Amino acid sequence: MKTYDLNLLRVLHALLAGGSVTAAAERLHLSVPATSHALARLREALGDPLLVRAGRRLVPTPRAQGLREPVARLLAEADALAAAPSVAAMAQRPRHFVVRLPEGMAVVFGAPLLLALQQRLPQATLQLLPESADDPAALREGRIDLDIGNFRPRDPELQTLALQPQALVVAAPPALLGGGRLTLKRYLALRHVLVAPRPREASPIDEALAALGLQRDIALTLPSGHAALMAAARAPLAATVSVRLAQSMAAGLGLVQRPLPLAVTLQPLQFAWHPRHAADPAHAWLRECAQRVVKSGGGPSLLRLGRPAAAPAAMPVTGPAPLPAARRAASGAPGRSAGARARS
Repeated sequence: MKTYDLNLLRVLHALLAGGSVTAAAERLHLSVPATSHALARLREALGDPLLVRAGRRLVPTPRAQGLREPVARLLAEADALAAAPSVAAMAQRPRHFVVRLPEGMAVVFGAPLLLALQQRLPQATLQLLPESADDPAALREGRIDLDIGNFRPRDPELQTLALQPQALVVAAPPALLGGGRLTLKRYLALRHVLVAPRPREASPIDEALAALGLQRDIALTLPSGHAALMAAARAPLAATVSVRLAQSMAAGLGLVQRPLPLAVTLQPLQFAWHPRHAADPAHAWLRECAQRVVKSGGGPSLLRLGRPAAAPAAMPVTGPAPLPAARRAASGAPGRSAGARARS
């Protein structure tokens, strides 16, 4: 089976355009001997003289004349393959993105993310999977395009972006929180909704309380902060969630907010994707839209993508939280740490 050096097509295209080895060499930034050698290879590969001398010029043979348009078309298609797609080309191409994120985030961020995505990719479709769909190889094997959550990436191949963690607030019906400052003593007197996205994973709030020898009264455990806020709106319960989430949902549910009277070490929200998508402009647009939708809390400001919405101030990330401590013993309670103090 014969093999051909497709780079020779550029030489043939230049020779047909210029009618001269010297002109083709200048056009291709090659030496004249190198261009002559390429012409000899073309003649051997195609079994035709291709260009013959007529005075001071080279004139194409009928075979070469017939190759003029196909060669130009092939080179144009090759250049198009190497070029980054334009915005217009992206808009015309259907794309389907699969994003995995914590259960409940889809309620607030799903529709805004799709609207933002379709500003530049009007034919894009979006599928959201819950974080509970545990599939560590999903990014590497292409089953999902973007992973969002409070996790530590286990695959060293992945590219990641960490958003600063948000401060926590307490949201509850007005009658439950009352007026004035929420102290730790009043916080512990409330009944709470625990947000537990993954089974057997310790809550950083309860770890901070356990370090003080304290414990809150947990009446209900739910997998997401979104579900916790909805439950707090329907029962005399307090939900401790990120300020970003509370700002997007609490008022609409008739809840009021108070700062959490406890310092808590939080993990950042991670975005992870496989490196094969790093240079894909459509995937880059998905990542940009997802970041801005999350930072805006899913509000209308996300539609002004030329101006990213400012994210609220975040708690510093100091590393993973410790394992939960035991409940306070009847006597000999541990001393208070500098990181978490009760406010009375």
